[in-house]
Amino acid sequence: MDTWMRFMSSEGTVVFGRVEGAYLHEYAGLDNRVPTGAVLSMRALTPLAPCAPGKVVALWNNFHALALKLEKPVPTHPLFLLKPAGSVIGAGATIERPAAYAGKIAYEGELGIVIGRRCRNVSVEEAAAAIFGYTIVNDVTAAELLNENPHFPQWCRAKGFDTFCCLGPSIVSGFDWRSARVVTTLDGVERQNYPLDDMVFTPAEQVSLISQDLTLEPGDVIACGTSLGVGSIKDGATVSVSIEGIGVLSNRLGTTEHLATDVAAAASASVA
Repeated sequence: MDTWMRFMSSEGTVVFGRVEGAYLHEYAGLDNRVPTGAVLSMRALTPLAPCAPGKVVALWNNFHALALKLEKPVPTHPLFLLKPAGSVIGAGATIERPAAYAGKIAYEGELGIVIGRRCRNVSVEEAAAAIFGYTIVNDVTAAELLNENPHFPQWCRAKGFDTFCCLGPSIVSGFDWRSARVVTTLDGVERQNYPLDDMVFTPAEQVSLISQDLTLEPGDVIACGTSLGVGSIKDGATVSVSIEGIGVLSNRLGTTEHLATDVAAAASASVA
């Protein structure tokens, strides 16, 4: 397995590459993966989301256990919505509560598929070869907006706010998803612990079927959906989603006051 990460350098440029120990071996990009020859100490780099997707395709009802609990039929084609690129943040970044929304905000710990090559109407075999690797997703939702309008469920609005798609901390290629579990904790207390082999559609099947509906580009992410244990996040709480072999994705839900404190602390640190 190879681990890939994306950082901001001290010069303000974005760098991407393969991790070996405490060093990043830089590559020109996720799609062509040409090594630049540069080897950078990660101590001098600021972590970012491991990729910059043009879109995030987020699945719903993709686990047998959750379908059973919801008393919903297992779908015959992936049920999905799109999260915008502007919703993506990396590990350690703050989830921002929307200024005009005071309701419940929910976490959903998930496996993320990272696309490595352009996919349009691909077979399952072609889809498997097009998967660059896997990451971790926290699909954040402003839950009370979903049915705010009784005539139109607002999935995209509820899940599309800035900072509402946490990705990271890395992408791992060659990852054996079938033997892995997703574990989500809220302020250290376990809330989710479910096996990935309970998925309705395998990752390759997801890529193949979704590619029949829309073109998937390198760097795009498919969030595989979640299972049992979804819950709400209190302001100031930290959600950590872990998948052994990929890492831990931790993000705190901030408020306007928390964000102001973070900005002030960062400014003070930079002066010091």
